[in-house]
Amino acid sequence: MIYNSSGYKVYYYQSSNLKRVPVSEYIQKVSGKEKVKIAAYINFLRGNKGYINEPYSRYICSEIRELRVGFSHNKHRIFYTVSGRRKIILLYAFLKKTQKTPKKEINHALNNLQDYKLNKNLVEYEAET
Repeated sequence: MIYNSSGYKVYYYQSSNLKRVPVSEYIQKVSGKEKVKIAAYINFLRGNKGYINEPYSRYICSEIRELRVGFSHNKHRIFYTVSGRRKIILLYAFLKKTQKTPKKEINHALNNLQDYKLNKNLVEYEAET
């Protein structure tokens, strides 16, 4: 886990039934340069206590925001929430291919948030290279 002066920590959500870690799995599949950029954005998010403005982040719904990482023609989106306990929880990630964020992707994040609230399954974040 990486600590910073803001005291905020970043965690991956882990599903309670399959023990999958969707954001980590997504990041592992992207190229090396994209991983570096995603890690830099996550560190920027942590340094700003989970709240940064457009074009880097945007409110989606409920307690969910999206981190917006552009790389060449790829638009990576990472849904996250900020807990009152200085936790930034990365819920779900996908490659955006349409102008509007698909409801299906938002529903994945909402379901993961609900599962987290019930089970509190988290995995410590470490930048993947």
